[in-house]
Amino acid sequence: MLVKMVLSSRIFIASVVVSLFLLINCGMTYGTETDIFCLKNVKNSLQDPYNYLQSWDFNNKTEGYICKFTGVECWHPDENRVLNLKLSNMGLKGQFPRSIQNCSSLTGLDLSINRLSQTIPQDISTLLKFVTTLDLSSNDFTGDIPLSLANCTYLNSLKLDQNQLTGHIPAELALLQRLKSFSVSNNLLTGQVPAFRNGIVTADSYANNSGLCGVPLEQCQAIASKTNTAVIAGAAVGGVTAAALGLGIGLFFYVRRMSYKKKEEDPEGNKWARSLKGTKAIKVSMFEKSISKMNLKDLMKATSNFSKSNIIGSGRSGTIYKAVLHDGTSLMVKRLQESQQHTEKEFLSEMGTLGTVRHRNLVPLLGFCMAKKERLLVYKNMPNGTLHDQLHPADGGSTMDWSLRLKVAIGAARGLAWLHHSCNPRIIHRNISSKCILLDVDFEPRISDFGLARLMNPIDTHLSTFVNGEFGDLGYVAPEYAKTLMATPKGDVYSFGTVLLELVTGERPTHVAKAPETFKGNLVEWITQFSSNSKLQDAIDESLVGKGVDHELFQFLKVACNCVTETPKERPTMFEVYQLLRAIGSRYNFTIEDEIMMPTDTGDTDNLEELIVAREQTG
Repeated sequence: MLVKMVLSSRIFIASVVVSLFLLINCGMTYGTETDIFCLKNVKNSLQDPYNYLQSWDFNNKTEGYICKFTGVECWHPDENRVLNLKLSNMGLKGQFPRSIQNCSSLTGLDLSINRLSQTIPQDISTLLKFVTTLDLSSNDFTGDIPLSLANCTYLNSLKLDQNQLTGHIPAELALLQRLKSFSVSNNLLTGQVPAFRNGIVTADSYANNSGLCGVPLEQCQAIASKTNTAVIAGAAVGGVTAAALGLGIGLFFYVRRMSYKKKEEDPEGNKWARSLKGTKAIKVSMFEKSISKMNLKDLMKATSNFSKSNIIGSGRSGTIYKAVLHDGTSLMVKRLQESQQHTEKEFLSEMGTLGTVRHRNLVPLLGFCMAKKERLLVYKNMPNGTLHDQLHPADGGSTMDWSLRLKVAIGAARGLAWLHHSCNPRIIHRNISSKCILLDVDFEPRISDFGLARLMNPIDTHLSTFVNGEFGDLGYVAPEYAKTLMATPKGDVYSFGTVLLELVTGERPTHVAKAPETFKGNLVEWITQFSSNSKLQDAIDESLVGKGVDHELFQFLKVACNCVTETPKERPTMFEVYQLLRAIGSRYNFTIEDEIMMPTDTGDTDNLEELIVAREQTG
């Protein structure tokens, strides 16, 4: 009897295991097929004026190919199951993409800072069954906040701020047990706010919704219950109706006229900028005496109220706007992403430090401004844009010749080496990419965003760096970040090495056009698959080959490969990289008298001697 029971139990367990395996296997297959269908329909349903979704090429049929798409994060890089969809700040237009429901394993959706309009679907909980983070902020959504959001029981974060939402906030949202962050500021909402648990919301979560009341806002007025009050109110209403009707008609035409006038003056003004009303007199703290004194009002006028049409760049640390002052001076203004980890005192301290950092290959911080929760940084304008845009222009085909690419590499290496070895305090950049290397009027490279990583949440910074890089490119991130989540100088060297590979190959860090369709890796992985020097030369940009500089190209490529070795200890320091690049470009007279002192604390003395020998050999 006992034997029969044991056998029976084993058979039962085996059947359960098999059933679970089949269920999981079928579910994964279903998820793979539907997720591809999901992304196809999302792309087709949205207008993409800036072609951010051009990497969404569905002709590739290899497993995991959609995981290489811009903004797409998968549960596993070799499996077509979408974990998160991050399409922030892409200028996308259209309605909320209902086809998102076919991404059956999706947990995070970020459509913020776009131009999506009309209503949020009332059945959104059926479209996003397992969503944990939902960010629809800074769009043009109208109508009510869907009641069905209360059925998204896994929600941790919900951001609906800076839209045109109307009506009440559903009280049932307070029942979401996992909710930790909620914001609906800068909308047109009215009524009593939900009774959230302590710590989830503050008054800022409801800012600029004049019709809201309740904790933590002003107390809602009690509804009168006495009959005579209603009678008196009715009589009063009847008494003023005639006068109000006439006045209302007059106001209607006046407001409409003023509205049209405002649209003509500020057709695309940002809602967050308009929320700064009453703070325009705040002064901009300036570090440069050569720039005239200004206040927030001057910045708003110079950027057309931070119009979307004036955006010239964006990344994890914030959005950059072009600003033209009344005297014709061109500047750049960066609006920092909100940081919850630094007080005003700490922010002022960081600004005091960064404002003193000066080097010919760094974008100088000219000043800053604090208004409410906004943090604005003022920089010198760089008229030739980013290295990324010069290398990968929208119309295809870079116009950068070899001498210009080498000049940019040497100058950028000089700036980064100065941050690592001579700046006091020394600065680890953390987010080096071709998009944070800007070019001035003479195409002299200037590194931007140095020091800004310190203003972000340290943990979030590293996680975001690993997942997205500064501008959403995994190709720049050193492989050790996945394990340590710690920023190091050798991590900067790896990122800079990827920039060097971009310069010499002409390829993007996450998409190699010359690689076969079956290749799934990034630029570094593509380079490391070459086993011999002769094959390595095949990676060089064809437009540079055969012009008498092949030896320089190959030496440059070797330096880049040394920077992106997998083991951090085997990578050179930035001082060493700068010295090697100087040697390669010695005949061009790019270099100037060094401001970089020989590092004495790198711990790589032996390696330095080897590299100096290598430099002499290249000369």
